[in-house]
Amino acid sequence: MNKEAAEAYWKENISLILKLLVVWFAVSYGCGIIFIDELNAITFGGFKLGFWFAQQGAIYVFLVLIFVYAKKMEAIEEKYDIHE
Repeated sequence: MNKEAAEAYWKENISLILKLLVVWFAVSYGCGIIFIDELNAITFGGFKLGFWFAQQGAIYVFLVLIFVYAKKMEAIEEKYDIHE
């Protein structure tokens, strides 16, 4: 792999990571702390939605983000021909 392709690969990788971190932050901090009063007006499975996001929802979103990252990185690695 030449230097330009390697730099482009890492630029895409870092960009993807930053986007996923923004989503994770928005869900864990935003839904669990900032918007908790608004979300608590809604119930989900017998619990207030703000409480659910703070306790369980952020974890589920994080797990989904792991799978999204793996799938997107697979496509990026194939694009730059460094896949297994």
